[in-house]
Amino acid sequence: MPRRPRILIDEGYYHLLTRGNDKKIIFRNPQDYSYFLGIIGNYLPQFRIGLVHYCLMDNHIHLIVRAYKAEDLPKFMQRILQVYAHYFRRNYDAVGFLFQNRYKSYLLENIRYLLECGRYIERNPLRAGVVRTLEEYVWSSYAYYARGQKNTLITAADPLYTELGPSVQERQKQYRDFLLQ
Repeated sequence: MPRRPRILIDEGYYHLLTRGNDKKIIFRNPQDYSYFLGIIGNYLPQFRIGLVHYCLMDNHIHLIVRAYKAEDLPKFMQRILQVYAHYFRRNYDAVGFLFQNRYKSYLLENIRYLLECGRYIERNPLRAGVVRTLEEYVWSSYAYYARGQKNTLITAADPLYTELGPSVQERQKQYRDFLLQ
């Protein structure tokens, strides 16, 4: 049975997900996480893609992106996953596929779901029991929205974030409260 084609639209928001083959670990140490984020940083300017939210877990990756030009989305994902897989195989003397199947992409047809989807992915470390508080986890976009930490990877900040309050401090507080609900 053939794969269903991806729904690709210009200016669309997408929740992207990929995991390690057989749910195996794809990030073994902090350098791996940093390297992957560096790859994203290197390729965002080359494609018409904006990063909205992200969360890297040890065996899977969540990204929420805005595809300004839809045709760039599969090219961007292909590039970052190939480069990281090459890095991983070289550094860990691994063979075969690093990622399980092709990445999943879900078009967020209703923009009102965007902030909720960001909440879902940024709560992953808490749900998985990796950390006791979200403040402890550095491999997500949480600190950008909740504490105003500078993050050059967030190139398409969540437009619904500004609706959380009239001031930066109020938005950060409302976002933190929203994630803990």
